[in-house]
Amino acid sequence: MVAVTGLKAEARLAAGPQVHVISGGGEGARLKREVEEAAASKACAIISFGVAGGLAPGLAPGAILVARSIISADGGRVYADPAWSRALSETLSAPLVDFVGVDAPVAGSAGKRDLHLQTGAHAVDMESHIAAKIAADRGIPFAALRVVADPAERQLPHAALVAMRPDGAIAFKALIVSLLRDPGQIPQLVRTARDARAAFAALLRGRQMLAVGFGFSNLGELVLDVPAEDELGGPLPV
Repeated sequence: MVAVTGLKAEARLAAGPQVHVISGGGEGARLKREVEEAAASKACAIISFGVAGGLAPGLAPGAILVARSIISADGGRVYADPAWSRALSETLSAPLVDFVGVDAPVAGSAGKRDLHLQTGAHAVDMESHIAAKIAADRGIPFAALRVVADPAERQLPHAALVAMRPDGAIAFKALIVSLLRDPGQIPQLVRTARDARAAFAALLRGRQMLAVGFGFSNLGELVLDVPAEDELGGPLPV
C-alpha cells in the first residue's frame, strides 16, 4: 500500500508494515513522479493521509474526515473507493465528505470561504488530488483520510506558511526570521500551534484505530509474515 502525506510528521504516523510512505511537502511535480513510480510497481491501494484545512464552517481542529470524492482545481472529480471509504467512516465515526486539492496553500478565511462556495468541499489539502488522479488512471483503490488543522474561520500566519519546507520538514530559520520581522504574529502562531496539536492527536488516534492496512480489507492477508519494522518511501528520517 502507498500512503501519501504532506509533512514528515504525518509520514511517521502513516508508517507501518507493508506501507510505502511518500511525503510531498508542497512539491507537486516530485510527489506526482514518486507516486506514479510506486503505483506502477507496488501499490495495491493508495491512501492520502494527514491534516487539512477546513472549508465548511464549524469544523473544529481535530475533526476527522473521510473523502467521498476529490475535486481538483479544474473541476475534475475522482471518487474514492466506496467500500473502503465507508469502512473508514464507520470505524472512525467520521463523515464522508468531498475534499478539494490545490497546488498552493489556502491561508485566509476569505479564500477558504470562496473555495467552499465554489466546490462544496469540506476540506482542502495539497496531495489528495494528485494521489486520487494516479489511482484512478491505474485502476487502484483510493481513499483519503484527513484531519482539520486550521478551521475555515482561521487565518494562517505568514510564519506558519514559510516554515513548511518542500521536503515536508519544518524550516525553523524561516519561521524565526518571519517572527522577528513581525512579532505581532505570535498570538496567531500560538493558536495555530494549538490547532495543529489537536489535529495531530486526532490523526494519531485514527491511525491506531485502523492499525494494519488502513482498514483496507485486502491488505490483511499480505502482512501475516511481514516483520514489524516500518517501511518508509524515500529519504524520510524517523
